[in-house]
Amino acid sequence: MLVRDRMTSPVVTVAPDTALSDALALMRERRIRRLPVQDGGALVGIVTWTDLMRALPSPATTLSRWEIPALLARAQVREVMTRHPRVIAPDAPLEEAATMMRDYKIGALPVVAGDALVGIITESDVFDAFITLLGARLPSYRITLDVDDGPSALPDITAAVRMLGLRLHSMASYPAARGRRRVVLRVERTLPIASVVDGLKEHGLAVVHAAADGTTLAEAVARYEPGSPQ
Repeated sequence: MLVRDRMTSPVVTVAPDTALSDALALMRERRIRRLPVQDGGALVGIVTWTDLMRALPSPATTLSRWEIPALLARAQVREVMTRHPRVIAPDAPLEEAATMMRDYKIGALPVVAGDALVGIITESDVFDAFITLLGARLPSYRITLDVDDGPSALPDITAAVRMLGLRLHSMASYPAARGRRRVVLRVERTLPIASVVDGLKEHGLAVVHAAADGTTLAEAVARYEPGSPQ
């Protein structure tokens, strides 16, 4: 999955000389929290809801309720925006965007192709992609296996799923103990979950967790040796 598959495009932008009150109203109207800032078509910054909130007068201010709107109308986006924001290309892998957001502690990246701003991708877009990739919203069983970290693990798993006549919605893996991996499957719910667990065990696979729609089933727990929670 690439950034272009999850970014918002076209993107709502403001100019550097936009009044803070107008930027705030635009965010409220569009229900967004970030606005790239363009000057003559060039990306020069990004302003966030947090930036605007920090620019508001303190509750302890001596300004009257008539003076505050006037102050916001005079102040401009250029005064609070982040200049030269980090950007990403539309053809970059989605995990690159997630890594950048995590490493730099930012919630969004403008998406730039050449010199053109073509979209924006946010942490919510990454979360939605994660949910989609793992099939979390599909009616399914979530099965976690403990397997040897070797080349035969994947063929063994797919062979077992095929022999059980199940449709595989998604599969992900991560390192566990030394020489071992945990593999998380999402399979369709055409058989009772206990039958799925028993079938996988009969194919020599170690099931350490089984759940349906996020809730562990006591029926399944009684039929295999549970491992650590996933």
